[in-house]
Amino acid sequence: MIKINILAIGDIKEEYLKQGISEYIKRISRFADIKVIEIKEHNPTSSNPSDISIALQKDAIDIKKKIKGYPICLDILGKNLDSVEFSNYLDKLSLKTSEITIIIGASNGLSEEIKSQCKDKISFSKMTFPHQLMRLILLEQIYRAFTIINNISYHK
Repeated sequence: MIKINILAIGDIKEEYLKQGISEYIKRISRFADIKVIEIKEHNPTSSNPSDISIALQKDAIDIKKKIKGYPICLDILGKNLDSVEFSNYLDKLSLKTSEITIIIGASNGLSEEIKSQCKDKISFSKMTFPHQLMRLILLEQIYRAFTIINNISYHK
């Protein structure tokens, strides 16, 4: 059984997102050992690019301590996969490694240092999503991937 760690910057405040996240974690646990690890966000003190860069560097220090196995980051410039392609990707990856870490950045994204350490970058869309909502979307797609891999009726 593959181990999947999701490193997510920031916490979830909205109850409806917490409920959805819990539900998908429960569903995925049939197929994988899954864990969501929240990392405190270092909010920049302003919208000044140097303040944002400093915050991203601080986030990177905390992220690097938690990366295990095969690191993947979500990045708007990453590979854009449909659900079937994503399921094939996870299936093939499970043959290469026993543990993956998927990293979701904060509202300002991820540092270039973290992106360069990731073996793959995946994009879910060219659109921008709130990082709290992205956690739920990622979990749903992981669950969908496992239902496709295991030929379970869910994916349409």
